[in-house]
Amino acid sequence: MLWLYRLLYLPALVLGAPYYLWRMRRRGGYRGSFGQRMGRVVDLPPKTPGRPRIWLQAVSVGEMLAIGPMLEAWHREQAVEIYLTTTTSTGYRLARERYGGMVAGLGYFPLDWWPFSRRAWRQVQPDLVILTEGERWPEHIHQARVRGVPVVCVNARLSDRSYRRMQRVRWAVAPLLAGVTRVLACSAHDAERFRALGIPADRIEATGNIKLDVAIPRLDAAGKARLRSQLGLPPAGLVLMGASTWAGEETALIEAFRAARAQGVDCTLLLVPRHAERRGEIEELLQASGHSFHLRSRGAAAGTVEVAVGDTTGELRQFLQLADLVFIGKSLPPHTEGQTPVEAAALGRAMVFGTGMGNFRAIARELQEQGGVVTVADAAALVPGVVALLREPDRRATLGAAAQAWHRANVGAVERTLAEVRRVLGG
Repeated sequence: MLWLYRLLYLPALVLGAPYYLWRMRRRGGYRGSFGQRMGRVVDLPPKTPGRPRIWLQAVSVGEMLAIGPMLEAWHREQAVEIYLTTTTSTGYRLARERYGGMVAGLGYFPLDWWPFSRRAWRQVQPDLVILTEGERWPEHIHQARVRGVPVVCVNARLSDRSYRRMQRVRWAVAPLLAGVTRVLACSAHDAERFRALGIPADRIEATGNIKLDVAIPRLDAAGKARLRSQLGLPPAGLVLMGASTWAGEETALIEAFRAARAQGVDCTLLLVPRHAERRGEIEELLQASGHSFHLRSRGAAAGTVEVAVGDTTGELRQFLQLADLVFIGKSLPPHTEGQTPVEAAALGRAMVFGTGMGNFRAIARELQEQGGVVTVADAAALVPGVVALLREPDRRATLGAAAQAWHRANVGAVERTLAEVRRVLGG
């Protein structure tokens, strides 16, 4: 089965290259990384005697933020050394800024084709491989297996789409994932899905979602006032925020913002797109809307505006602290996967999202059951839903308190995950 994967990978790579090259150019920041994607490892010193080397792969910004507490724990203990890789340029920039002093090396994950993967493995020589969330690369796992290196999938999850696809080719999935030593699932629901795909039950443990253990530095009053001023938000008034929005959702939020203002609500709009490179598209939308606006990437605002755009990377947690009501993106039709509501819940923010929360199904369900969120069916329902919440401070307070209580009751996944990793290394 691995040979079939190897044979199909190269033509798939060639066929997909134009699209991915275009996307890399659009997003930027990939200059100089091509050698690493072909298996070249840079700036990684020789292994330290007596300290196991862990190769940790976290695909992008969300995963990079989630692994922070684990990296901090390993850095304090000084018992292991970490080679950290990522797939996206935004993930790489964030890792360099936040974790540069905590890891032995930092690089881009190689393309999962046999020559590239084997080349990287010969240079890294890890004692343990950790893959985060949806990362399950057959060649990478095979290279670990032939070398006798354990592979641990942490915060492992299966989206609805991935699960459906893998069910259709279950006969091929099980052999390709046979080299996985431990699956540390982010929920019992995900654990059951991995079992259904043929991974032995004794290799699976539901350790919980490490994203729930997020530690967010709080801004004081002066810090909030300064950030509001930099964004162009007035010093007073409500802030409606779109967190990690996708195409179409900004339009719905502008309509909701406009309807709220028409009903006398003193508010401004803060849009934080999931991909900062969409700033041109959002700028055109705002120009057509007639509202004054400012883009964070252009520095501090000269004055107050009606709409601020947080088109930067790694500042979402700060922006959330300014919000009175948060819409969680990628959740309105046609989107079905959703973005994480965890940070907003941890900060006790009132939330609203659509029904498309497939990547966070268990979290969304629990938040709904505990009264920590309002769910809307589509963009048309978002407008009156948002207006009603902006007009009801007591209801927003109740939603925020319920979301924060849910978060506090579900922490602890990081320590459970670290304990399992220690067992694998010790075993």
